Amino acid sequence: MALLELKEVSAFYGRIQALRNVTLEVDQGEVVALIGSNGAGKTTTLRTISGLMHPAGGSISFDTRQPDDGRIHPYR
Repeated sequence: MALLELKEVSAFYGRIQALRNVTLEVDQGEVVALIGSNGAGKTTTLRTISGLMHPAGGSISFDTRQPDDGRIHPYR
């Protein structure tokens, strides 16, 4: 099982869709880099993972826990 898992995550800024069905798995001990052009969704992906943005769809889990289960507290 992956340490960090995103399944079909979507996110919006108003009516503009910034992420569309992003799926990603990061296993324990892996080092991962998000690369891409301006506007590709790198920052939005990280903001969504950290809990600063709420996904419009899909799911995010860290160490098998969901951010909204009360055990993961996003920094605010």
